[in-house]
Amino acid sequence: MIPRQLSSKILQWATQFPVITVTGPRQSGKSTLCKALFPHKTYINLEDLTLRHILREDPRGFLDRYPDGAIFDEIQRLPELCSYIQTRVDISEQAGMYILTGSSQFELMQNISQSLAGRTAIARLLPFSFSELYVNEPDTAPALDELLYTGFYPRIHDKKLQPTEALSFYVATYLERDVRQILNIKEWTKFDLFLRLLAGRSGQIVNIQALANETGLSNNTLASWIGVLEQSNIIYKLRPYYANVGKRLIKSPKIYFLDSGLLCYLLNIYSPEVLSLHPLRGQIYESFVVAELLKERYNQGMADNMYFYRDQKGLELDIIIDEGTRLILGEIKSSATFHPDFLTALHKVAPILGKPYRSILFTGSGDPIFYYKDTEVRGYKNVGSQ
Repeated sequence: MIPRQLSSKILQWATQFPVITVTGPRQSGKSTLCKALFPHKTYINLEDLTLRHILREDPRGFLDRYPDGAIFDEIQRLPELCSYIQTRVDISEQAGMYILTGSSQFELMQNISQSLAGRTAIARLLPFSFSELYVNEPDTAPALDELLYTGFYPRIHDKKLQPTEALSFYVATYLERDVRQILNIKEWTKFDLFLRLLAGRSGQIVNIQALANETGLSNNTLASWIGVLEQSNIIYKLRPYYANVGKRLIKSPKIYFLDSGLLCYLLNIYSPEVLSLHPLRGQIYESFVVAELLKERYNQGMADNMYFYRDQKGLELDIIIDEGTRLILGEIKSSATFHPDFLTALHKVAPILGKPYRSILFTGSGDPIFYYKDTEVRGYKNVGSQ
């Protein structure tokens, strides 16, 4: 098993909280990680209809079998179990007693806020980060286009699967099933069209009305579908930064797909060679960088605190990370060749924000980190470096 950077945080929290809840998209490695970290706990998969029936009939009796707790996988399949777990942990006061996993953050967080508030630590596990895959040997990493095309879902790497085939199965099984269960969608073809059109807007502010015109769906339906993709950890909404800035700013979020391989599949990019010439290559690389930065923060148990800047005159900066006393300002360019004018927007935005900052330029180069004046220049192999 490839070590996961979130492991140390989960083990730390397991000494402090009675319940650990691990969320993340389907196939991000939640079950594998929990079983590896807690090998002595019984693993219970709530996808199993028989087990769900038994638990519904006699939840107290079932929990009695495991006085030291257990791992409950896909807890959103049986949300009422959270109330019984609450009773157990309040009596026991044992740390690390129950380990819960779930793929639907909306259903999961709704029940946690009702039953387990203050009793659980919440860990967010996304697919592999670059550093998890190549931490010891970054020079063995593939070229950028192959990396982006393959994506980071663990099963593809563990089983050496062909990315397009594996991701077609992923969309047809997990995405279709989960979304249908949550939204009760009757016409999957319309959702598939929506998904592919949204993929073409990764890295952009999404105009819901324009999307409605293309799909024939209502604005409310589209907003609901986007919300489910966000709660399922398929996409991420990057919010605009406007704290203490006395300017007229854009206040709509950008949307990013969190796996470059899935994004390529939805855009009908079926090889690294096609990607290398694709007009959306820059947006795909930008999505990769945002996902890597998000993984880095989640793996350290930190809030995302990630934003972008854009005013109504079109001045834009790709990434702002608010660290409290200072900001990290980031610009993303997929070009492997550095040009000083890549930093133009950064130098214009920094004085507007009026806080101490550290500046980073993320490029598509495979070269080591270097500095241009006061700006750190990182290639794709070092996006998530400290």
